[in-house]
Amino acid sequence: MIQRMSHVTIYVLDQDSARDFYINKLGFELRTDATMDNGFRWLTVSPKGQPDLEIVLMATTNPKMDAETAEMLRTLIRKGVLGSGVFDTADCQKTYEDLRAKGVEFLSPPTERFYGIEALLKDDSGNWFSMTQHKPAETGKGAKSAQG
Repeated sequence: MIQRMSHVTIYVLDQDSARDFYINKLGFELRTDATMDNGFRWLTVSPKGQPDLEIVLMATTNPKMDAETAEMLRTLIRKGVLGSGVFDTADCQKTYEDLRAKGVEFLSPPTERFYGIEALLKDDSGNWFSMTQHKPAETGKGAKSAQG
C-alpha cells in the first residue's frame, strides 16, 4: 500500500542556479547533492520543517530524455507555463515582502481568495508556484454545541 509521497520533481534550466535560488532566496534546506558515476546529478531540497518531502531539482538533460524532448521542456519552462505546486505560509504578506526583498519575482501580490491569501511566485527557471496562507478551518460547522 502506498503510504506517502517522498519526492517530487521540478525541472530546472540550471541546477547550480536553482540550488542557490531555493536555498538562499526561498530558505529551503539542502537534502542531497550527489553526482553518480554516469554524471547524473541528484539534487534535492526541502522547506525547513518538512524533512519528509524532498523536491528534486532535475536538469532538463538526463539519460531518460532525448534532445528534442529536452528542448521542448526547456521552452515550456522559459515560457513560464509550468505551475509546479503550492507552498504554504502562515503569513502571506510578510513572506511576500521578505522574498521580494531577496529578489524573488512575483506574478501577483497577495490577494484574498475564497481559500485564503495567495501570491504567485516564479523560480529562477520560470516555474511558477502559488504561495498560500490558508483560511483557518471552520470549527463547529454543522456540529452540535456542547450544551445541547
